[in-house]
Amino acid sequence: MTTSAKKWQLIRSSYPVGLRPAVDRNHRLRGLLAGPTLVVAPGAFDCITARLIEAEGFPAVYVTGSGVSMSALGAPDVGLMSFAEVLDRVKRICDVVSIPVIADADTGYGGPLNVVRTVREFERAGVSAIQIEDQAWPKKCGHELGRRLVPPEEMVARLRAALDARLDDELVIIARTDARTTEGLDEALARALLYQEAGADVIFVESPESEEEMRRITQRMHAPTLANMVEGGRTPIVPAAKLEEIGYRIAIYPNSLTRVFGRSGQQLLGHLKAAGSTLGLESSMMDHRELWALFEYEKWTGIEGRLSTPAGSPGDAGA
Repeated sequence: MTTSAKKWQLIRSSYPVGLRPAVDRNHRLRGLLAGPTLVVAPGAFDCITARLIEAEGFPAVYVTGSGVSMSALGAPDVGLMSFAEVLDRVKRICDVVSIPVIADADTGYGGPLNVVRTVREFERAGVSAIQIEDQAWPKKCGHELGRRLVPPEEMVARLRAALDARLDDELVIIARTDARTTEGLDEALARALLYQEAGADVIFVESPESEEEMRRITQRMHAPTLANMVEGGRTPIVPAAKLEEIGYRIAIYPNSLTRVFGRSGQQLLGHLKAAGSTLGLESSMMDHRELWALFEYEKWTGIEGRLSTPAGSPGDAGA
């Protein structure tokens, strides 16, 4: 075995996921899309949420723009996050999981050259799928009113730039249209067909308002389709088995964890304020060791121990 092969084997076996090279994630996502089972991708907004998703055995993670905006800026999804701020969070999430990462890239952050840079940087960060939408900037949450659309030709140009920019043909480009709410389902389908013809790998028609509309979407597309499950949003929450039967290939749950964390946090803080202690809430928490184990604490300390300077060696401060 060569020195480089031995080093690779050591990295794979002893290094935590955050320090290991990711392998074949784009290819794995393509395989999941071609398989028989719906790809369920819960939303993450930071390293903790991403690690929880992988630890529970989900096949992919979705980086939610809305969740990132709320956690990083303390602002709702109203187009305040810059490209650089989103990229930083995407990089960190890609580094802390080994499963494929699907990233919300909003509108691509500008004209064709901006889209090229977005795709190159997201791909370099380790993303396996990039979602680009046909809203005008500043974009807004796909389940709120006030969204403005660019002409379909402008969105096609965004997609052409994204497809041209990717270095790995297995990187998935997701085309999202927000036309349903303001222009109606027929216009949304017409746009989706244009984006499919432009070469988008996955079609995402945002905020259909009934199961009948969801079926119309999947029946019109030959590309894989994505369902967005937003609790309290405009689209009905449909179980994964039913989404699969309707014809969807991916289902994202962008802020389910965000909402649960918010409610759980309210309950814990209310209890602490009233009782003066967190006693009685242990069963609803990870304890100290469980939380550290989520981030492979023993592997981090194992590396530190293996690489530390032995006492009495020339590099020791007391020598």
